[in-house]
Amino acid sequence: MSLPNSVIWITGASSGIGEAIALQMSKLENVKLVLSARREEELQRVALQTGLPDSNVLVLPIDMTNIDSLAAHVEIVRQRFGRLDYLFQNAGITQRSTVIDTDFSVYKRIMDVNFFGVVALTKAVLPLMLVQGSGHFVVTSSVAGKLGTKQRSGYCASKHALHGFFDALRAEVYNAGLRVTIVCPGYIRTSISVNALRADGNRHGKMDDNQEKGMAPDKFAQRLLQAVSKEKEEVYIGGSEIYGIYLKRFLPGLLSRILRNREGT
Repeated sequence: MSLPNSVIWITGASSGIGEAIALQMSKLENVKLVLSARREEELQRVALQTGLPDSNVLVLPIDMTNIDSLAAHVEIVRQRFGRLDYLFQNAGITQRSTVIDTDFSVYKRIMDVNFFGVVALTKAVLPLMLVQGSGHFVVTSSVAGKLGTKQRSGYCASKHALHGFFDALRAEVYNAGLRVTIVCPGYIRTSISVNALRADGNRHGKMDDNQEKGMAPDKFAQRLLQAVSKEKEEVYIGGSEIYGIYLKRFLPGLLSRILRNREGT
């Protein structure tokens, strides 16, 4: 992947997929990175690991639920680097609870982070990219963005919503020179299940077996960047769980039987 002199903004960059993307991107020629998440100390750690000079890295802590602050963050990026070529949006939170038990506040929190925050940052960045006549949005969805599974109702809903929004955006901005890639990871070995919300909003606090056995984040990042360089519109990356997407498309009844007979965690 050759993207010399690109300015790349990565949200969720303090851990997991976002961190892996940052480290992969740091290998590119004269790349400039904007690293965002809530935890500044973790962003500083990732910035140090990239090995890039300070002039090429902007650590920019951000709370995706603070919608009113996002335009100011975009302006900071513009003033520092003058442009923005890629926006990788990875911030997200999942759940482990049934619909009947889940407090409504959990759904609101999930949608605020996974959907509304992503939409708000996209809208804040969009005018800059339109003026440039170029730019590429890369959005992390999930296999759960293509099908629904037990105890993930809010997470699935938020990821499904991303597909509708970004498919529409892609159609609107393609002729203006902008591109949109939606990536659907399967099980990637990150702490997303540890940080999942229970029915009452408390932390799940443990690693799921499937997550622990999932693809390494650095391998995921390599495959994603290959897809982005080819301007793929949608890409699925993971193990055998990816086949669920194709079952949903071609054999939905079979997938439905499989999912309803699976354990819920």
